Amino acid sequence: MASPTATIPPPTTPLRLAILEADTPPAGAHARYSGYRGVFTHLFTRALASPEHPLSSYLTITAHDVVNNISPSDPYGDYPSLSEVDAILITGSKHSAYENDPWILTLTEFVRRAITEGDAENGGRTIKVLGVCFGHQIVGRALGQVVERNEKGWEVSVTRVGLTSVGKGLFGGREDLKIQQMHRDHVVGVPEGAQLLASTDVCENQGFIIPGKVLTVQGHPEFTTDIMEELLELRRATGLFNEELFGSGVERNKVDDGVFIAQAFYRFLLQE
Repeated sequence: MASPTATIPPPTTPLRLAILEADTPPAGAHARYSGYRGVFTHLFTRALASPEHPLSSYLTITAHDVVNNISPSDPYGDYPSLSEVDAILITGSKHSAYENDPWILTLTEFVRRAITEGDAENGGRTIKVLGVCFGHQIVGRALGQVVERNEKGWEVSVTRVGLTSVGKGLFGGREDLKIQQMHRDHVVGVPEGAQLLASTDVCENQGFIIPGKVLTVQGHPEFTTDIMEELLELRRATGLFNEELFGSGVERNKVDDGVFIAQAFYRFLLQE
């Protein structure tokens, strides 16, 4: 796989990426970006676009509210048709992926179906699946892994994750990555057929890949310093974070590799 830092030429036809929004950003970020579609659009624009090639040359992005725009009579109310997408991306969320709320069970089943049956529904064309934080955990659950509260506690703000040999191959030979984090749940183990990408002392499963099909990360490449600042302030104000955790997060809320990771995401989407 080529280095994610290399210029990526646009494909002949833009890829159709469906963002499955499992939450909304905090209020300030929501006002700036208009939901997680806007947050990821901002990320992929920085990672891919140029004056010669706007983001629309690379991606057609749609957003799908998988929390609210559903009902018992229509549990897949706002979901995309698997016959009309090239990839899905499941976002982060304040919710826990091990909960059994109807919308979480529906999302888990939809992701399982996209992974195991989606290609047949898409006329034999491969549907790629990306998972970020909560989305990473939903993919893990869909593939039979346990998701639970991590007894080692929170990971917040920019965190260095050590790459496995597979991770080094995916991310251009790097030894590690710096990625924004905001979680205290984790996926226990790696699904059958998947390969671990990275680990930290707090969270062993920092992402995994099923070549040609699934790519997940526990962190948040889409988070900017302003989004993280808002989240840290909110969680201190509600008492969820003590001053020590808040201060540590503020101190580390600096440069991260989010754009670099997004470029690797896109190269993965281009793979046959």
